[in-house]
Amino acid sequence: MADEPEVRAAGGIPWRQEGDELEVLVIHRPRYGDWTFPKGKLDPGETWEQAAVREVWEETAIVAVLDVEIAGTEYRDRHGCRKQVRYWSMPVAADAGFEANDEVSERRWVPVADAARTLTYDHDRVVLDSLVQLLSR
Repeated sequence: MADEPEVRAAGGIPWRQEGDELEVLVIHRPRYGDWTFPKGKLDPGETWEQAAVREVWEETAIVAVLDVEIAGTEYRDRHGCRKQVRYWSMPVAADAGFEANDEVSERRWVPVADAARTLTYDHDRVVLDSLVQLLSR
């Protein structure tokens, strides 16, 4: 189908409540030198939801609960391919302990009030705003 994206990816915003403060998890990808949310391409036969949970686990060592779908993004990747990314709100269930690797060199819990300044991409800020609106209801 001509209007379908060439690249499909899914991810989530892991979040937790620390006292009165809502925190979200962002990752640093050394290959791109960016701060973003965990996400990745769907594997063959995998649903969007399965990919979101898997990618959050693989990139952060966080076991997260798949919650409500929030705003997604669509853009051209660095190869010029149309990319669609769907995101979910993901409250944290457990943390298995992160170890830096070639794909993700650091993960950081950031107060939601500071997260927009930490993120590299404007489209990630739109996703963050969607989560904030959801959680403030």
